[in-house]
Amino acid sequence: MAKKFSGSNANAPIALSAGESAKPAKARPVSPKLKGFDIEADTLPEAIIDAAYHSGDYPYGKRMKRKRYNRELELLQIELQKLTRWASKHGERIVIVFEGRDGAGKGGTIGRFTQHLNPRQARTVALPKPSDTEKGQWYFQRYASEMPTAGELVFFDRSWYNRAGVERVMGFCTPDETESFLHEAPVFEGMLARDGIRLIKLFLTIGREMQMTRLHARWHDPLKRWKLSPIDFEAIPRFDDYSRAFDAMLGRTSTEAAPWHVVRSNDKLRARLNAIRHVLKAIPYADKDEAAIGKLDEEIVIPVGRYLHHGGEPESR
Repeated sequence: MAKKFSGSNANAPIALSAGESAKPAKARPVSPKLKGFDIEADTLPEAIIDAAYHSGDYPYGKRMKRKRYNRELELLQIELQKLTRWASKHGERIVIVFEGRDGAGKGGTIGRFTQHLNPRQARTVALPKPSDTEKGQWYFQRYASEMPTAGELVFFDRSWYNRAGVERVMGFCTPDETESFLHEAPVFEGMLARDGIRLIKLFLTIGREMQMTRLHARWHDPLKRWKLSPIDFEAIPRFDDYSRAFDAMLGRTSTEAAPWHVVRSNDKLRARLNAIRHVLKAIPYADKDEAAIGKLDEEIVIPVGRYLHHGGEPESR
């Protein structure tokens, strides 16, 4: 099992230049560069399959049992019902941002949040690429228009952070636009917080070999192939570029008003449960049952300061 993380101040902003990778002198171990990944192949090489679960220095040796997961999930979803009733009664506005690696399970995790919630109170936002009109607007404008009204929860399945991730890595924006975004995002989020919006930001991460197995599985499942876009095919060859971009993004946009937490998602079941636990613990809703929520796994949900201090996003070389 991987070594435990030491404590640190998660709320303090981390000052990094746009080019910094945020890795200390002693970074976490990285995966060896593997050859032979072919998404169209019937099967993956054994080396990739064997390395997948533990890739990215994942801390557990075995997957969570489905029976335990179902039992704990039901209790957590009951607590989510209490949270939404409280939000409706008090006019609370809650935004939960999900960012992360392709294949990390953002959509599935959001689905477990919203599975039994009233869709008139809990809304998922997954915006397509901007239209020509939107390209001419203030960058944050189309996201600002999706903010919740009183009593509503909004889940962003990817968000304004596209600019610091995929747009940066794929060259869809200029370095100056990226730098401007990294400076302005905390200001934008500070405005939301000062207006009373509760903002929670979760970054889901997986190891390189786990990403390979999940993208491969999507390609070979006709019911899931729709999830793959041309950009997804660049996730593996650009894995290290994404690591450096994400480290800079996490470091420079985590503030006291809107801190990042990283969710290690090689095991989808553990990731889903602990993402929900984190949200339930972060919001002071009425009649909270701490015993039903259970203990947050601090090896799965990690404050960004601690995550970056121990190496940040893995690299393949």
